[in-house]
Formats: sequence, structure tokens, C-alpha cells
Amino acid sequence: MSRRIGIVGARGYVGSELIRLVSAHPQFELAFVSSREREGQLLSEHEPGHSGDLSYVAYGPEAAAGQGVDAIVLALPNNKAAPFVTAIDALAPDTLVIDLSADYRFDDSWYYGLPELTRERYAGQRRISNPGCYATAMQLVVAPMLDALEGPVQCFGVSGYYGAGTTPSDKNDPDKLRDNLMPYALTGHVHEREVTRQLDHAVEFMPHVAPHFRGLTITANLHLRRAFTRDEAVARYRERYAAEPLVRVAEEAPWVSAIANAHHVDIGGFSLADDGCRLVVVSTEDNLLKGAATQALQNLNLGFDFDETTGIPL
Repeated sequence: MSRRIGIVGARGYVGSELIRLVSAHPQFELAFVSSREREGQLLSEHEPGHSGDLSYVAYGPEAAAGQGVDAIVLALPNNKAAPFVTAIDALAPDTLVIDLSADYRFDDSWYYGLPELTRERYAGQRRISNPGCYATAMQLVVAPMLDALEGPVQCFGVSGYYGAGTTPSDKNDPDKLRDNLMPYALTGHVHEREVTRQLDHAVEFMPHVAPHFRGLTITANLHLRRAFTRDEAVARYRERYAAEPLVRVAEEAPWVSAIANAHHVDIGGFSLADDGCRLVVVSTEDNLLKGAATQALQNLNLGFDFDETTGIPL
């Protein structure tokens, strides 16, 4: 029996990727897509790969909660999810909720859904918080060395301008970004706080926006309590992610241009200081996919006890 999925906030870039993934999933049926700006318009007018007569609706919290679906994905900006969660809690508490915003990433009553690192914590929770895009790449690149770290980890991040959203600003203006690299939120970024909390280890994050549209890269600087050899460090990563199809470890540093439209994270470029006590590693991901929509599909699969990669092209 197919599981019926609704998407709230379906107009944005991530919403579009979710529509595509859910529509192609062998066990899911796209029940509704909610967008105030596109109310009444056919989905096929905006999503070329989608066929059929499904139209956008403008459901508020109670209307969305009352649709009788099996899961609702909230693809809303930060600070917009709470009314929908409250309505679902009251009207349809058994509905699986995947929230893509940062609103519940710091709430211990929600499962934090970075399956490669938190899978063992999943015990049937019906409220799942999808990790941030940068936070996913940072945690995956730091985790294999977590027990060997000495002091804070520094993460230099560069993202395509998708991450700045659709509201016009300097950070998503192609003219201002041309031949440019734009730093922002250099201390206290929400993903810095998210990763520090999840890893229980201080992470210092310095994000930048670049002229490309999608894909991000993290260069992580890890100080170590003892000397490692390069082979020893690489072996840790290969062992940690050997059974993870959505994390790939390579010798060379990955390029962000190679990760666009891919569903996995690439990790590589292992470089050790002469004393073996400082390791630099690079991770890349498509922030629309593994950083958002693909990870949401992993969490939907997890919530319905399907194989985690069902519907995800590998």
C-alpha cells in the first residue's frame, strides 16, 4: 500500500526536488503540494517532469493536518513550522512529520535525522528534524575523528547562492556575486550551533557564498591529540562509511562542480601537517539534495520502515 505524502512550502527549490523524488518513489503517492503563491496552478506547469492534474493548494495548518495523509514534509522558512506542528499534534498525531527548517533541530523530543550518524537513535518517532545542509557536510567530515580531537574544529564553507533563498539579497544577486566570494555570519551561524550541539564538540564555522547556484564545500581543520599517519586517518573514514551508500571517501579533494545533482557526500583530500597532529579534510554535497531533499527522503523511508535508499538514485 502506498503512503500518501503532503508537502507544505512546495514552491521553493527544495520543494521542487522533493516533488520529483516523492513522485518517483515506488512506495509513495504525492497527495498534495501547498503553496500560497501558486494556489490553483497545475503542478505540471512548474515541474516539467510531473504529469497529471495535481494542482497547488494553499492549505493553512488545520487544513494540511486534516488531509488524512501518512506524512507531511514542512519545507518552510525558519520560524514558520510551529503552527503546522501544533495542528498536526492536535488533529493527526500519528502523521509522520519531516521538518526541513531549523525550528526543531535543538528540540530533544524530535529525532534529529542524519541517518549515517543518528540511525541508532531512531525508535519510531513521528517527528523528525532534517539537518541543515552545511551541518550535514560538517558532521560527516568531523565524526570519524571525533574521539581524537584536541580543541575546536574550524570549518571554512563555500556554498552556491541557492542557500541564500529566493528573497532578493546581495547573497543571491548573480551580478554582485560575479567574480566574488561573499562572507557572512562568520560567528554564531545556526549550523555552527547545530553541529557543536550534535557532536558535543566545539566547531567554528565560517560560511561564504560563491557565484555558482548549487553545491557546497567544507574544508575542515582538525587538531588532534596525537600524531596520525595519513593512511591511518583515511582508514578511519573508509571504515566508518564503508556501509553508507550516500557517503563516498576518496583520496583526492572533491570538487564542488562534481557534486551538483548527486545524492551523496564526497569526502577526501586528506592532508596532515608534518607533526601528524593537524588534519585537513574536504567534504562536498549538493545542498538541495543530500543537504535537504534526499535526506528528507531517507528520513521518510526510515519512518515507514523502508530501505533507507528506496527512491534515491545511487
